[in-house]
Amino acid sequence: MNRPPSNPRSREAIAAAAAQWVLRRDRGLSAAEQDEFSQWLAADQRHGEALALHRWGWDELDRLTGLQTSLGAVPDPDLFAPSEKARKRRWWWLAGASSFLAAAAAVAVMFYFHGRDGGRGGAKPIEVTAEVAALAAPCERRTLEDGSVVDLNRGASIEVTFTATERRVALLQGEANFTVAKDAARPFIVTARGVAVRAVGTVFNVRLGGAGVEVVVAEGRVRVDPPSGAVQPEAQVLSVGQSAVVPLAKVVASPQVVMLTDAQLAERLAWQPRLLDFTNAPLSEIVADFNRRNPVQLVVGEPALGALRLSAAFRSDNVEGFVRLMESDFGMRAEWRSEREIVLRRAK
Repeated sequence: MNRPPSNPRSREAIAAAAAQWVLRRDRGLSAAEQDEFSQWLAADQRHGEALALHRWGWDELDRLTGLQTSLGAVPDPDLFAPSEKARKRRWWWLAGASSFLAAAAAVAVMFYFHGRDGGRGGAKPIEVTAEVAALAAPCERRTLEDGSVVDLNRGASIEVTFTATERRVALLQGEANFTVAKDAARPFIVTARGVAVRAVGTVFNVRLGGAGVEVVVAEGRVRVDPPSGAVQPEAQVLSVGQSAVVPLAKVVASPQVVMLTDAQLAERLAWQPRLLDFTNAPLSEIVADFNRRNPVQLVVGEPALGALRLSAAFRSDNVEGFVRLMESDFGMRAEWRSEREIVLRRAK
């Protein structure tokens, strides 16, 4: 890649941008910021060089002050300086990224599922269905007008209706976690296929399945009312750490309330987005943490890559952004081996 003419002003601008990216990456990038960062890296070879320099300076400062909180990784030099062929391939992909960001998420997913090599010896193209797109899409967080927060799992949808006397949210499909703002005068009610979950100030998870509605309580207490007309005992009250599945059939036995251990509760709610913060962690460990929290699984295709150590912060549900970063910053390429599996390899 030919370098553009050098001048002091452009060098200063690049250095300033690199310093900003080091700071932003240190506190963690959103999905949109990771896309922006990948495009900035690919736009000019000097961007990567300036970033490496500023990252080194940040690492030295951390070392001198006894801290280990920077993003700086210590990759294999061959990985950080991939071949010209790999650089051109990444540039071809990233050059069109802005148009994909402006389009619907499903279009971006389709681009990923068809691979980066145009069918030249890479993974077999995968048909992009609505189910596949939902698997790859990030989770969504909504803050309601009363300050309550709803985390939507992939593919979930809700309808919100607030009045002067109650706050009502209908879970139309999928799974959602509710952190309810306290308002004793207006109960917070989540409905799913006729099942009603009532709370005032609490945190609970609701999953709508084909045969029933599962409720898991992380904080406080909720009351679970069965569907109208169902032949069931009275409403159930669930407390912290308890889970119950309310069947949707008309004639059923009473739903069984289960007390979850802390580990079971954490595993059950692991899908919820959070910041994954790693310090000098091997790539294999980072991948394993992503895999515990996402339906799309990452596979490290080469043992040497698994030993690559990184210090970074990532959103737990942003698998696509993580893969983009591995490609743009660490000389890897990703292959979709199936609808639920991405293999990371060295760029050739």
